[in-house]
Amino acid sequence: MIRPILCYPDKRLREPGKNVEVFDHELRALIEDMAETMYAAPGVGLAAPQIGVSKRLFIIDVATEDDEPSDLRVFINPEIVATEGETTFNEGCLSFPGAREDVDRAERVTVRALDQDGNPFELEADGLLAIAIQHENDHLDGKLMIDHLSVLRRRLLHRAMTKRAVVDAAQ
Repeated sequence: MIRPILCYPDKRLREPGKNVEVFDHELRALIEDMAETMYAAPGVGLAAPQIGVSKRLFIIDVATEDDEPSDLRVFINPEIVATEGETTFNEGCLSFPGAREDVDRAERVTVRALDQDGNPFELEADGLLAIAIQHENDHLDGKLMIDHLSVLRRRLLHRAMTKRAVVDAAQ
């Protein structure tokens, strides 16, 4: 089921997610809904708080070419345990429709998480996958793309998203 994605400035995007404790059919259904929602948007990542679910869970699929096979990855209760290097990436966010901003991130990350069955894993990532892990992990802490911007860029993006929210609410 495709779920509505919360858009900035919705205050629920600022609420930190709670650890996932139960690995059951409801969690699997949530992950399926998140995947369907992310692919329909379309996006390369989606965190549970973006659909109003306060859980420490995100999904990523960085297979961006049509002929590339899906590479859906599930991260539950993730923790970034190491970062290396620096890079700037022009990021978008499903909670900031139409916006793209240059964001400074670590070039490589090591993340520890659980998969959808509760099995622990550790992953070293670079490139788009590393960027997406950092971006989605921020959502779990109530941190948003806008928080990485200069004061001026933050004001401009806030104004644009607030205006969009007013227009959307009027329709």
